[in-house]
Amino acid sequence: MKITVNLFSIILFGILISTTLPCKAQSEAIYDITVNTIWTVDQHTSVPGDAHWSNLIGATHNTANEFFSIGTLATLGIKNVAEFGSNTEFTNEINDAIDAIPKRADQKLQDGFSPNEGHEDVAILSDITVSENFSLITLVSMVAPSPDWFIAINSLELRSGNPAINNGWKDDFTMDVFAYDAGTDDGYDYGSSNNASSPFVPVSLITLGVPAPPNQNPIMGNKMATITFNYKSSTLSINDAASIENIKVYPNPTKDILHISNPANKLESVDLYNVLGKRINIITSNSSDSKTLNVRNLRSGVYILKLKNIDGDSSTRKVIIE
Repeated sequence: MKITVNLFSIILFGILISTTLPCKAQSEAIYDITVNTIWTVDQHTSVPGDAHWSNLIGATHNTANEFFSIGTLATLGIKNVAEFGSNTEFTNEINDAIDAIPKRADQKLQDGFSPNEGHEDVAILSDITVSENFSLITLVSMVAPSPDWFIAINSLELRSGNPAINNGWKDDFTMDVFAYDAGTDDGYDYGSSNNASSPFVPVSLITLGVPAPPNQNPIMGNKMATITFNYKSSTLSINDAASIENIKVYPNPTKDILHISNPANKLESVDLYNVLGKRINIITSNSSDSKTLNVRNLRSGVYILKLKNIDGDSSTRKVIIE
């Protein structure tokens, strides 16, 4: 009988905890994102007369290498961006990630370049809200004209890991952007005619000496853009920055009085249960920011304190009465 009661108590305690944990809102940050292109004779051998970029496109997501990866074959979406500057199939791939269960992406990002003449073109994504559950960002654009080359940032993490600064989001920063070969066309110069790779080869970063002379890639492994992230603001990951989990319950263990300090939280109810799930009637005194429970008449043992605030968030605490 004792084993049965103890097992029931454990199960009950687990149910109470699992069904009353507070729902936490995601932390969000707002950024302005600016891409400035670089395409010069000195750095990239030549600049075709019709040099330009396809519309910048990408997404925020939560899985690394969601849309492409060095060493793997390009998706149809990446192939079409790199060869034709077409974003249709890539948009479908983004939407598939957004619609997936569970979601792997949460928003598509897109903007055109201006004046779109190759060098010193600018694309600006303004007031982009990024959530902590989808804090990776990927952006791509075709180097046009080219056989199958594109500039990109892949799965860039915007969380800093330091919650003390900007609620854990990276501050302003700028990084270089390089060109990739989609591995779907064997052309070796900007204006090369179509020459489909057979079979396709994995995506690669264009570097000096790849491909080898005499078909040296004219980009020479040099950067073709910079991208700047300007941090604007952010929110905490807990509702109203006042999580019910921050409520203090003390002293614990206790013999007679249990204090519940709840600044920034308005409690709707405070309930105490024994390990069998029976609610215990207790005398409670209230003040503006605390509650006091008289537990001196209760038997020694483990009890479960359930707190609920006016927003509907709940929390459970284990209380030991000596």
